[in-house]
Amino acid sequence: MTTQYGTRPTMKDVAARARVGLKTVSRVVNDEPGVTPATADRVRSAITELGFRRNDSARMLRKGRTASVGLLLEDIGDPFYSVLSRAVEAVARFHGSLLFTGSSAEHPQRERELAMAFCARRVDGLVIVPAGDDHRYLLPELAAGTAAVFVDRPAEQIEADAVLSDSVGGAREGTAHLIRHGHRRIGFVGDQPQIHTAAERLRGYREAMAAAGLPVDPDQVAMGPTDQATVAAALERLTSGPRPVTALLTGNNRITLEVLRRLPALPYRPALVGFDDLELAELLVPGLTVVAQDPAGLGRTAADLLFRRLDGDTTPPRTVRLPTRLIPRGSGETVAPR
Repeated sequence: MTTQYGTRPTMKDVAARARVGLKTVSRVVNDEPGVTPATADRVRSAITELGFRRNDSARMLRKGRTASVGLLLEDIGDPFYSVLSRAVEAVARFHGSLLFTGSSAEHPQRERELAMAFCARRVDGLVIVPAGDDHRYLLPELAAGTAAVFVDRPAEQIEADAVLSDSVGGAREGTAHLIRHGHRRIGFVGDQPQIHTAAERLRGYREAMAAAGLPVDPDQVAMGPTDQATVAAALERLTSGPRPVTALLTGNNRITLEVLRRLPALPYRPALVGFDDLELAELLVPGLTVVAQDPAGLGRTAADLLFRRLDGDTTPPRTVRLPTRLIPRGSGETVAPR
């Protein structure tokens, strides 16, 4: 609805219709105290009759804000990151902000380009799943007031907030689960070793093996890209030869999916624990045992921390580590052959 002049109604129009001052309208619109119930009802009636809508963009710009945040992911198509993204978006919406999202595809230069493109559009803050190993390029933006929270992996070469999963503890628990079922030669298939989460999960696997007094031969570990050919070659190496593994811990959902595709072609079926849960994992036969992260919790916690920073929290950067959860469903409970 518009005024008689064909323009959007303003607070002045509301004040005139309700026969009150501008300050009274402002208090009602912003839910501030100091207005009697009868007067507030009259202002709200005027707002409804005129079709007035508060100009949040102008209000935020007066505060030096744009009511928008940027989210940089590895791959928006990955189910893990899509859940994380929805959680960030829900928090942003609660705070009246729009969310812009981009995928780095694990390329540091692409991460930097996206981050700077978002900053050029004056987003208030960034939630970043980092691909690079040097985030000093963000220092001028942080100094200018842009908030940044890193999620899933920490920032490199700068001090910044981070929200992470307990990758070490999760991998340690998944490996110990296989050990408790009698497995001694347990293979680990992980992502590229320079990726923080991949290195942490390898560390957890090694810690569990060491705690059980079990050696880890080089031929029990495969680290590298997660494309089909590389994972297939790793699986072939781990399950062949004179001393094949009897169980596998896979380092993320992409690797787990490829291993599941290849299992029917193997001469035997190793026990399997995957890091990250998968949709319909419980419907497989046997069901897939996983170390489950909480991607929604990661996204929600990171976004909450970002908006606390935007609201004036100036405490030193912090790292929040969320626990993982082992979900036994059958694939990791196979007893090792004797």
